Amino acid sequence: MAVLEHNMILSASGWRKVFAQSGNEQDSSGEIGGENRALSVLAAEAFAEYLCSEKNLSAPSIVVAQDTRPTGSEICRAILQALKRREKLGVKFLGVASAPEIMAYAKNSDGFIYVSASHNPIGHNGIKFGICDGGVLSAEENARVKEIFLQKVDGVKDVLEFLKDYREIEIEDILKRQAFFKGESLASYEKFSSEVISAISDEGRRENFFCEFDSILHENKIGVVCDFNGSARCECIDKDFFEKHGIDFLSMNGVSGKIAHEIIPEPENLVHVQRFLEETRRKQGNGHFVLGYMCDCDGDRGNLVYWSEREGKAKILKAQEVFSLSVLAELSYMAWLSESGAERGKMAVAVNCPTSMRIDEIARSFGAKVFRAEVGEANVVNLARELRSQGYTVRILGEGSNGGTITHPSSVRDPLNTVFAMIKLLAIRDTRAADGKEKKGLFHLWCENIGIPYKKDFTLDDIMDSLPRYTTTGVSESRALLKVKSRDIALLKKKFQTEFERSFAEDSEGLIKKYSIASWRASLTNGTKEVFGAEDFSKSGTGGLKILFYESGSSSPSAFFWMRPSGTEPVFRILCDVKGRDAQKENDFLSWETKLLKKADCQN
Repeated sequence: MAVLEHNMILSASGWRKVFAQSGNEQDSSGEIGGENRALSVLAAEAFAEYLCSEKNLSAPSIVVAQDTRPTGSEICRAILQALKRREKLGVKFLGVASAPEIMAYAKNSDGFIYVSASHNPIGHNGIKFGICDGGVLSAEENARVKEIFLQKVDGVKDVLEFLKDYREIEIEDILKRQAFFKGESLASYEKFSSEVISAISDEGRRENFFCEFDSILHENKIGVVCDFNGSARCECIDKDFFEKHGIDFLSMNGVSGKIAHEIIPEPENLVHVQRFLEETRRKQGNGHFVLGYMCDCDGDRGNLVYWSEREGKAKILKAQEVFSLSVLAELSYMAWLSESGAERGKMAVAVNCPTSMRIDEIARSFGAKVFRAEVGEANVVNLARELRSQGYTVRILGEGSNGGTITHPSSVRDPLNTVFAMIKLLAIRDTRAADGKEKKGLFHLWCENIGIPYKKDFTLDDIMDSLPRYTTTGVSESRALLKVKSRDIALLKKKFQTEFERSFAEDSEGLIKKYSIASWRASLTNGTKEVFGAEDFSKSGTGGLKILFYESGSSSPSAFFWMRPSGTEPVFRILCDVKGRDAQKENDFLSWETKLLKKADCQN
């Protein structure tokens, strides 16, 4: 039996494949079969070897956990068996834990192995590796673990023999301590979340902040609902954490492992929490439940719904809107803290390449610069680290295209931080000190920055109205996912360039004249690097390619389209972003991009 490299997608964001033994990505069975057990063993051995040899750790401690996918338990057993085989390894097994939880807890260990496929369909699963910095491995570190793993695949028959003879009792000592380590992990995550939300590392000052903040929330009630969808956050701190700070909290689909509907938290699945928020307001008979969120299976990605006072119903926020609101909230919060004497420094926001240009407008209003990396959480996190080494303060970062908000000092997306960003924006309003001096609230600071009138009795509708207006393709829309025949992506982009330049010069689609486009500029992203004004599209390889369009006399683009092969799924992703609420323009540009790509893909 041979185990081939393409059985798994080995990206820095996670090693993924369909682990269900049947090979069906919608299979909810927990059986993974012998070959997948062997892959799990080899992956764990490769990571342990990397820690020992590359990190020079003689007795590394490794935290292991899983999300609630049905295949997670068997994969974890195989991983624990592999780690048990190595002497001097310290293993802490948490069972089910969210990604933000294990990454916060692993700061006190040498590394972690997390079994999850994030938002992929239920039959998929995967493995994420990280060290004690609280994030997944960088692309370079992952490449080294991958190299070790590929060297081991020839020994798969020996591994299968080992697994056949191995008995569950041999990992019993690890399993017996699971509850203890899970308790430690939850406590560690709660403390870390308080630091992230407050942006205050000093414990005494942090307690003072929450004392004042909690009193505001107790006086001005806010309620939050959640669709856990059987995810790892069912066994997390959410309910206790919200209620500790005076926020009412209700949830649905809260039984761990009982996944009620599709996993990805995009509009088509946010309808469940949308209805739940509406039902809650009707049953509770009060108006303080104003936010709802749904998380994916590993509990790191969460998108929102909100109550519209104007329309009298719950509305779904698009991923790009969620990220924009988070950036607005956290940059205004940093400005608010600086009025209290906190040092801001030069501000930056790190995002992925297809994040809407709306972010640039928001950041500029606070004097912050926007830097872009290739798609992939690890790329954005590492870009933020590079910027901090250059003296920037990077409070918020993430992948706007999927709503993934990462708030420093965290290195992973976390819906808890996203929801609290919104709560801070709503709750921290104008105050007057004993000496009569007024301190403006977060939304007031934002309104002042962009030159619009501030309303003291503002609602979430007013905040939404204040956002710069853009129309952006949703990443989960069917028109954003292409199947291409070409395996040489660099060559495909080269052919696309030929088709694009010809079409632009001839205005073959009539869009250049229709939308007053005068020029274009190409941007390439690979890892943490972005190159503007690229003359050869193929240089982006399997990274991101973006074409920005400029109207006559403007130095700021009015539209862009973007493309990149997925690193975790067998699809080619495309996206378009246009200034203004103009669905027709967005569709025109996306259709143009699609047509040119298909034409390039059909060439021999």
